This record gives sequence, structure tokens and C-alpha cells, in this order.
Amino acid sequence: MDIAALHNRNVVRQMEHVRAGTTDEAEGVLRVPAESYTDPERFRLEMEKIFLRVPLFVGLSHEVPEAGDYKTLEVLGKPLLIARQRDGSVRVMLNVCTHRGMLVAPEGSGSRPVFTCPYHGWTFNLDGSLRGIADPHKFGEVERKGLGLTALPCYERAGMIFAVLTPGLEVDFASFLGGMIEDIEAVDFPSFHFYGTRRIEGANWKIAYDGYLEGYHFAAAHPDTIFPRTFSNVMAFDAYGPHLLIGFPQRSILERLAGVPEGELHRHENDGFDFIRLLFPNVSIFVAPEVTQIAQLLPGPTVDRNTTVMYYLHREKLEGEARRKLEEIIDWLWKVVEVEDYGVGLAVQRGLASGAIREVLFGRNERGNQYFHRWVDYYLADCTGPVPAL
Repeated sequence: MDIAALHNRNVVRQMEHVRAGTTDEAEGVLRVPAESYTDPERFRLEMEKIFLRVPLFVGLSHEVPEAGDYKTLEVLGKPLLIARQRDGSVRVMLNVCTHRGMLVAPEGSGSRPVFTCPYHGWTFNLDGSLRGIADPHKFGEVERKGLGLTALPCYERAGMIFAVLTPGLEVDFASFLGGMIEDIEAVDFPSFHFYGTRRIEGANWKIAYDGYLEGYHFAAAHPDTIFPRTFSNVMAFDAYGPHLLIGFPQRSILERLAGVPEGELHRHENDGFDFIRLLFPNVSIFVAPEVTQIAQLLPGPTVDRNTTVMYYLHREKLEGEARRKLEEIIDWLWKVVEVEDYGVGLAVQRGLASGAIREVLFGRNERGNQYFHRWVDYYLADCTGPVPAL
């Protein structure tokens, strides 16, 4: 796939829209039932047919750089263990002892040659295989081969680690991630440096994700933060399967890109325009010279809640005063999202729960939202019918 050519075309459309006062548009207005955001049964089906079946981003390669490094996290109530193997590969397993169900690896991250269950002392190798049973002569005979930690299908590429939450499910990771993972690969995350995470508690996962899918709200919701830099309601959309690339023109786009050959426009990301890369169903990536932010939306525990983990990267390794300034930028960006986006989302959740409206409307200008919701419906219909097209 010619990523550069796609980027160039996207930027050309952004410039045309700025000149004409237009934006990319869908064919019409989309109506989504309000209960899509409030119905527990709908939420259960979304978890069953989407989040338990498709590859999900679970961590960065930076978090487990060396053999023996591990990270734990919980996704949809499933405790996961990510471990770097001695051969350099990565494994994702359920962090659950096969003896009595205790969580094996300590919460957080660290490094160790083996994992020891803190309840009865059973030990497991880095690959999850059972290493030892405490007092085996007293325990009795068992088939050890089948008592390793439960492995999940996983995939590592472009500095990102993906997993499928259903053990044994056959998934073509490369096909699902498609051109979007090629796009991300060109950013070269492995050469970046990792600066930790922040967490935000928000509303229903789709309410939160809707905010990443459009710039229609910039003027009203971000009057002093995003709007002074970026046009409101001017967007150019492209898709890689269910994943989206959204171009947002900065107010300086026409001046900064004047005279730049069309074939070179892709080299000017963050210099006149910005891209948001969205991995279906729950990841938003914003790459900028000041900081890179990856938002991972984790639905639940109930229909009206999500927890979003923000991962922060920078192209350079910073120390001292430079590191302190970066932390200020991270804290500022995190607070903008928490207050101006997720604060709005929580209010939207209350509004929809009131029953005041039966439908949520997505205008022709909210093309990304329309595309996303059609893909959600496509998966809920067991991937039958026409594949959604942008």
C-alpha cells in the first residue's frame, strides 16, 4: 500500500476544504438508537462479538524490552500477563494459576526469570509452562503439560502488542490490522522513548470514542486549547478496513504548505496539519513533536463506564529540565482530554440515560462516527451483509 500517496491526497483535501469552507461528508444523516449507549444487553453483545474476537492493543513493546520483563493488566475482567521471552518474542497469557485460580504475576510490571504463585508456590516459566508444584509428592499425580498458564493469540508489530481475549481463536492479525499497521509502522515507534501512562474514567466506550472521531466539537468544547490551533469542523477521512485516518488542518496549513509539491505533503505532518490514527475498535493515536499520545479505551465494568489508559511517547530520551517540561505537557494534554472531552462524555451519558431522546444523530460532516458505528453493527450482525465502506 502506498501510504505516502494516501496521505498526500488527504492533505490536498484538507487544503481544499479550508479554502472552500467545506469538509469531507457522508451521503446523509445517520440515526443511532440512544439505547446503543445505555442498554446492558447491547453492551454484552459488543463485548462478546467484538472485544472477545478481534485483536486488541494491550501494550507497547517498550514496556517489556528485555527477556523476563512483564506487564499485567485487566481487560474486560480478564487478567492478562504479557511477558518477553528469551528468544525475543512476546507472549500474552491469562494471569491465572491453574491450581486454584490465584493471580500469578504481581500487579504492574517488572522483571523475573519465573513466575511464582503467591498462594501455594506453584511456579511457571516465562512461556507460561508449569515449572514446579510445591511438595509434589504430597499433592498427587497430575498431567503437568496441560497445567500451564492459558495462552492467548498475540501479535507484535510496529512497537505495539496485540492479543485476542478468546484462547485458541484463529485470527489473521496482519489482515485485520491491514494498512493501518503499515501506516503506524512508518511512524517508527520502536525508536521512540516511553514516558508512562495516565488513566481517565469515562462514560460508555462509544460515547468516549465518538469524541476522537470528529473535530466538529473543537470550537464549542475546546475554545482555548485545540480551537486556536486547529480548524473546527474541517476534516478529511480515509480508511484501512475498519480503521480510520483523520486529517485535521491547522490554521496555518495554507501558509505553511504553500509551494510544497503534492508528492511531498506527507512529510509535513504536524507542520500545517495533524493526523489521528484510529484502530478499531478502541485505540486513538496522536503523534506530535511535543508528545505522542495513544488512548486505549477499555469498556466497562458496566455499560455506562469505560477506563481509558493514555500511553505517552517522545522521539527523544529526555532528562532533567527537558524531562520536567515534557511531564508538564503530558499532564496538560491528559487534563484537556479528561476535563474537556470525558467530562462532556459523562454528561452525555446522563442525558441519554434520562430517556429524553430516542436517537443520536450523526451529521454528514461526522463521517468518521458514521463509519465507526456501521462497523460496530457489522460485527454485531456476525460480519454478514455488505462490508461498510467509507
